[in-house]
Amino acid sequence: MWALLLLFLAGGPAQAESVMATRTIRAQEVIAPDAVRLDPRSADGAAETLQAVIGRETQVAVYAGQPVLAAQLSEPALIDRNQLVELVYEHAGLRIVTEGRAMSRGSAGERIRVMNLSSRSLLVGTIRPDGQVDVSPE
Repeated sequence: MWALLLLFLAGGPAQAESVMATRTIRAQEVIAPDAVRLDPRSADGAAETLQAVIGRETQVAVYAGQPVLAAQLSEPALIDRNQLVELVYEHAGLRIVTEGRAMSRGSAGERIRVMNLSSRSLLVGTIRPDGQVDVSPE
C-alpha cells in the first residue's frame, strides 16, 4: 500500500514543452504569436513558454518546425544602424539635446557608438527606453 502511495505522489517524469516555429522567422524579426506554437516534445535549450518568446527578437533565422532556442533571442532593437537619434547630455544642471546618427543597432540599456552630426565627433552612449541616446558622463 505504501509503495502505491509513494508511486502516486512521485508521479511520472515531468513532460517539458518546447516552443517551435510555425513558419520561417527571419533574423532580427520580432516574434509574433502566429509564428510559434507549443510542442509536447522537449528540446535542449528551447524556450518552454510562449510568453518567453513572443515580442522578443531572433538573432538568427529559425525555420518552420525547428525549436526556438532561448540563446537565439534578445530584446527588440529600438535603434537601427544609420538611424537618426536624439543625443542627450545632462551634467550639473546643464541639458543639451542634439541630433546624431547611430553607428550600430541596439535595444534599451545597450551602449552604442553614435556620431554627433553637428561636430562629427564619435561618442558612446546608452540607449534609453524612449529611443534617445544618453551621452552624459557616468
